[in-house]
Amino acid sequence: MAQRQRIGMVVRAAARGFGDVLLTFGLLMALFAAYSLWWSNVVSDREAGRAAGRLRDSWSVAAPAPTAEPSAPVAGLGGADLGFLHVPAMGRDYQVLIRLGTDDETLAAGVAGVYTWPYRSVPPWEGAGNFALAAHRDGHGAKFHDLDQVGPGDPLVVETRDRWYVYRVDGVLPETSPDDVGVIAPVPVGSPYRSPGRYITLTTCTPAYTSLFRLVVWGSLVREEAMTPGRVPPPELR
Repeated sequence: MAQRQRIGMVVRAAARGFGDVLLTFGLLMALFAAYSLWWSNVVSDREAGRAAGRLRDSWSVAAPAPTAEPSAPVAGLGGADLGFLHVPAMGRDYQVLIRLGTDDETLAAGVAGVYTWPYRSVPPWEGAGNFALAAHRDGHGAKFHDLDQVGPGDPLVVETRDRWYVYRVDGVLPETSPDDVGVIAPVPVGSPYRSPGRYITLTTCTPAYTSLFRLVVWGSLVREEAMTPGRVPPPELR
């Protein structure tokens, strides 16, 4: 009997110890995840802010008269910086730097990356095509964290050195497979569009804090405006 009691005490002590280890490990993992997300946002926001400043500085030097073509892009860490995306539905002052490429290094810099594969994105100044962008939902600046707040009728505005390009959201796909590349095709599969046009597509992970699926927003160009002295924004941003 005494031996059984001793064995039982040892088993219970071992179970408690194992439980404490699991609890501690779980807490450490949760703290690490929270710290990683927070710190990656800080680092990416700093990097993106510096790059945005460099781009705007380059625009302010000997600015030419407004034309239909953008100025030469400024080199970024993962590609070329093309301009800015403004999304009022994600905040009155929301803007994100647009950079060529969607590789890990580019998106980790806290930017909206331009797809170059499997379809080449067509920026608005090149005419008909789909200008497809991606950004992180969480961590690394989380620039598309609130993309689920964007809906049909909302404006999306692309700013370049020389012009404003104003889009209207026409469709949203709340969830699709990460392998569904058709959503960024020239005529996006699943979108309201059935023929070529001047489109924009925004993609990010969903649900938040996962990468299980993709959230997609589609818009079409409604007008473009030449840049005025003082860079007065279009009414959608005022």
